[in-house]
Amino acid sequence: MLVERYLESLGSQAIETALHLGEPRPAIVRPTQDPKFGDFQLNGAMPLAKELNKPPREIAEPIANALRQLDAVERAEVAGPGFVNIHLAPQWLAARLTTTLRDTEREGVPVVERPLKTVVDFSGPNIAKQMHVGHLRSTIIGDAISRILAFMGHSVIRDNHLGDWGTQFGLLIVGMREWGSEEALEREPIAELERVYKLASERAKIEEAFAEQARAELVKLQAGDPDNRSLWEHFVEVSRRALDAVYAELGVEFDAWLGESAYHDALPGVVDDLLVRGIGREDDGAVCVFWNEIDGAPKALRKQKTPFIVRKNDGAFLYSTTDIATVLYRRDYFAADRALYIVDSRQGLHFQQLFALMKLLGVAMELEHIGFGTVLGKDGKPLRTRDASGKVTTLTSLLEESKQRARQRIEEGIAEGRLRVQPEEIDEVSRVVGIGSVKYADLRQNRLSDYQFDWDKMISFQGNAAPYLQYAYARCASIFAKGGLDMEVIGPDAEIVLEAPAEEVLGKRLMRFADVVYQAGATSQPHLICEHVYELARAFSGFYTECPVLDSEGVMRRSRLGLTALTARQIRRGLGLVGIGVVDRM
Repeated sequence: MLVERYLESLGSQAIETALHLGEPRPAIVRPTQDPKFGDFQLNGAMPLAKELNKPPREIAEPIANALRQLDAVERAEVAGPGFVNIHLAPQWLAARLTTTLRDTEREGVPVVERPLKTVVDFSGPNIAKQMHVGHLRSTIIGDAISRILAFMGHSVIRDNHLGDWGTQFGLLIVGMREWGSEEALEREPIAELERVYKLASERAKIEEAFAEQARAELVKLQAGDPDNRSLWEHFVEVSRRALDAVYAELGVEFDAWLGESAYHDALPGVVDDLLVRGIGREDDGAVCVFWNEIDGAPKALRKQKTPFIVRKNDGAFLYSTTDIATVLYRRDYFAADRALYIVDSRQGLHFQQLFALMKLLGVAMELEHIGFGTVLGKDGKPLRTRDASGKVTTLTSLLEESKQRARQRIEEGIAEGRLRVQPEEIDEVSRVVGIGSVKYADLRQNRLSDYQFDWDKMISFQGNAAPYLQYAYARCASIFAKGGLDMEVIGPDAEIVLEAPAEEVLGKRLMRFADVVYQAGATSQPHLICEHVYELARAFSGFYTECPVLDSEGVMRRSRLGLTALTARQIRRGLGLVGIGVVDRM
């Protein structure tokens, strides 16, 4: 149940009942920042003050009185300049939680009323190159957003827009014929391709004939030469195997792998269309969009001195050209309602120009750039993708280190008696905790913020870190294991009762889950779900300390088991929505 939306509706009715305005007015209900002031705050009286020429508090009091008559409201108090603080009635809250407990499929989260077909464009590594730490944020933020939107009921197409076309493939073709090893390509494909590319690139810088040969092979490839095409397809195939291994480790999947090559044949038509429409024009042999010459261009872009180039003066196309063709494809072939681009914030101007251009072309799709900040090292500077020796810090090596560090912490916990993990379970628990720690350290941040990569804080069983939340889930599961009960079927026999203060605190946190999921999906902010799960784990810790579960009796025992089951399911579901796993024993 969406509590905020429900209270918005009740609040609008209360405003109409109290003030007799003749038409509904927005209640503007938000959660309070401090629980001592209530659970929600209604701010709708403030904007009415000017219209009615009355002090806001004078308007707020009859609204509060109307709210006091409702079953959902225990108390409604006017505060400050005219806010109305709402305290939910425990009995109403308990009844809603009982309904949610029985909803094992969706945990009380409704399906959206207007599902949208949404393309989520994320990750986008280059063929023939290792994925490095720079690919981490786009991959896991994009995956989390895709999971959230799909759970809400949207039709999601996860598209990995690979860098699989361009100048480097001419160098790779001539390089493989000169220095390549088929055996090495099969054994360590990315390492071999990077070795060959480095040799070819260095030689092209000092030997013009070699550089010209590479350019000629690229032209042949783009013209469809069978031998070059076959070699290029082999590069893509072996690269995909390496990429698939990384994505499998991260638990990330895609519905489409449409790289730059998929749109190559459409690029001449894109440029011709811009010229025919008068949106683009030739300038010194290049084709550009000059924003200051276009009626209807956004104000911010009309001041942009650098044009949006769609074809260089040597006839080559650019990322901008490919991106235009990509939007048109997603509109025409996917019939998408919108597309989200999970790309770092530094590309903001590019997407601003792309989206403005698509409007000029009459594309009605919703297009949004979901930007994100930078991963920083301990020195506060952007985390290096290469070590001191110049070697790339691959994503594979980072994930392997995360598992090893998690294993060390788990073995320490076992030795100290804090953790109970069987020897045969250590590998799997280390994997789930290690990978989850890397993901959560990123996803718990507001995506627009930079964050510091810190192994010690990341893999911690205390504080706001994945292991702490995974342990909270395991502790819930252990209660059912100890009682010989099945957590998944506890709901039908339980009626939630909120009597102890800790029960009420936990119940109010549980009731917010659906609103948090919807807000995270609407704003593309996975950190909101992370915050909810962390606060839920803390609330459960207080409940677990103050309220015996298995040692309770009758209605109270069933209720507390129900609260524990709801907590476990929400932790599992919430972490699952951001791509993080749990284990039953820890």
